Amino acid sequence: MATTVASPGSTTRPPTPRQPAERSRRDPATGRGVVGTLLLYAMLLILSVLILAPLLWMLSTSFKTTGDATVLPPQWIPPTPTVEGYTRLFADAQAPLLRWLGNSVLVGVLHTVLVLATASAAAYPLARMKFAGRRLIFALIIATLFVPGFVFLMPNYLIVDGLGWLDTMWALVIPGAASAFGVFFLVQFFQSIPAELEEAALIDGANRWQIFVRVVLPLSRAPLATLGLLSFLGSWNDFLWPLYVLFNPEQLTLPAGLATLRGAYATDFPAVMAGAAIASVPVLILFAFVQRYVIAGVARSGLKG
Repeated sequence: MATTVASPGSTTRPPTPRQPAERSRRDPATGRGVVGTLLLYAMLLILSVLILAPLLWMLSTSFKTTGDATVLPPQWIPPTPTVEGYTRLFADAQAPLLRWLGNSVLVGVLHTVLVLATASAAAYPLARMKFAGRRLIFALIIATLFVPGFVFLMPNYLIVDGLGWLDTMWALVIPGAASAFGVFFLVQFFQSIPAELEEAALIDGANRWQIFVRVVLPLSRAPLATLGLLSFLGSWNDFLWPLYVLFNPEQLTLPAGLATLRGAYATDFPAVMAGAAIASVPVLILFAFVQRYVIAGVARSGLKG
């Protein structure tokens, strides 16, 4: 390696090497200084508090008495913790909580399976096959993402009514079975699969369907798990559409059923919050199991345009 030697009498000074103490103040992994790291941690702490505050308030209220839940100023820690809210909720004959919970699980599973089937089947030809109008079809699918969801409420209601599906499970499952976001999400990942894998399968005699089932889908476990979780959460938290199409209390899903606990003149806040706490448990368990797939799916798809 060539080195520079200062000539006698020259005023040029060699660059001063960075002091070890200065280098130690920077994170070797991110290159961020101490101040930047502290600001980042402070921002993350504030965001965490803002996100967790509603969840903590829900849990706190579920263990309060009815009087403590409405006292002003509100108290974060219940003065006299009790499980009366949970007891009243399970003892209420007008609130079949377990039935609502089962309806939500069944509708969520069916909805998720249909979304994964339709989105993957639509995304594969758009991502891997060349045919006339492919770009136009994909652009039209993307355009539907910019239409507010409530615009489809009345048309979907008229269709469901015409099919005789009102007050049935099919009214909750079928209208949302085709997901434009799911197609967009999977197209991004399918396009990243190396073409050599498909070419090798074609040389071995596989057709397009066999390549899709035996090559593409096994490589897409992480994006499919991510899309499945998002679809299940969307169905689980859906509140407005079940209130439109369900009339029998026995057919309600959990969010719609909890809304019926509100009285005309008074609301049993501890019981409502107890129901909300119970509704959040299955989602937290599901997320704990598929968390690593979700992170991998988002990282691999990249959501590139």
